[in-house]
Amino acid sequence: MATNNIEASIACLAVIVFFCEVARRVVLKITSKRYYEGLLMEIISTFQLCACTHELKLLGDYGIVDQQIGLTLTYVMTVVHLLTFRTATSNPSASLEQIYRRKLSVKSAILRIACQFLSAAVAKLVMHFTWSFAFSELHLRHSRTGLECVSGLHTSSVYNGAAVEFCCAFAVHSAVIKIQQLKAKYRVCFIAGVITFVVFAGLGPLTGAVFNPALAFSIQFPCRGNTFLENVIVYGLGPMLGMISSVLLFDKAIPTLVKRVGRKPVLKTE
Repeated sequence: MATNNIEASIACLAVIVFFCEVARRVVLKITSKRYYEGLLMEIISTFQLCACTHELKLLGDYGIVDQQIGLTLTYVMTVVHLLTFRTATSNPSASLEQIYRRKLSVKSAILRIACQFLSAAVAKLVMHFTWSFAFSELHLRHSRTGLECVSGLHTSSVYNGAAVEFCCAFAVHSAVIKIQQLKAKYRVCFIAGVITFVVFAGLGPLTGAVFNPALAFSIQFPCRGNTFLENVIVYGLGPMLGMISSVLLFDKAIPTLVKRVGRKPVLKTE
């Protein structure tokens, strides 16, 4: 029965990615303005990310997959997302970083973030509707519980959870910053590897290793066990501070330190 559950979930993931990719291709053909194209890409790609993660989280919550299969699915789906998202980031933290790097205006970034959260909310509703059809025994079991989600936060305090999400976001954003010179196919594999390692390192069982406020809004809000404010601190504040710290370290602190160390002292002669 577990095998059937896994097969049904993989089929569900494939259908989500297929229809989202079709939608992206349609957008590219019918949209003439790059501005609206970017917003639509954020909506479609964030939906794909959140919907797929809902299905993967369901497998994990019910213990259907072991660690090896879970990590494999995490890696494969991360590669798929990175290869299909095109210009979308599907992450409010990344959109804010693009303001700093002057790749987006403040208005554009705010609109993209709004699209991300809207799409995240829609993904949750769509997955609840999909599970109600009970395509597998897992979906049926979950429907019988009232589609109640379980919090992924398992730390001794909310601030410890925020620290975990901080570390996750810091690691991923730092990896993205440092590998910009690599070819696209190598960047995808490397980033997917970093994300999978973060989960494997033990951070996943503590908070779910989400490090994405929009994704967390879809899969963690509201889940039994934590208040809205606690989720905001862990899954909103933690990742934002992780991104900011990464940017400040690699764009400001390290270049300044290297410049000072590399500066040759001037010898005075009498």
